[in-house]
Amino acid sequence: MIQTLEDMIRKFCPYGLEFKDSDAFTHDWCALIPELELSYKTSIHASTGKTPSILEKGWSPKLPVDTLKKDLVNIHPAASSFKLLLDKVSYHENKSMNDAF
Repeated sequence: MIQTLEDMIRKFCPYGLEFKDSDAFTHDWCALIPELELSYKTSIHASTGKTPSILEKGWSPKLPVDTLKKDLVNIHPAASSFKLLLDKVSYHENKSMNDAF
């Protein structure tokens, strides 16, 4: 976890410990820790297949994106067809992997 947070801080705070850019955004790594912790704890990890929040507490916190009503979101038709294509590719990829073993 520490290495992952360190990598995240390096990606989101490239200017050192504290720096304000021309748009007045503060790149203070201490201010980023709560958001990075939430991001880490709500991400599914490859080794367990679950989020750290679920493993630690038995539940996962609701994120702002979870409150969106799915039927109110307008999805571009090209995005929908691309998702169908990706689903087919994923299906055939999994089938090929299972057939190989």
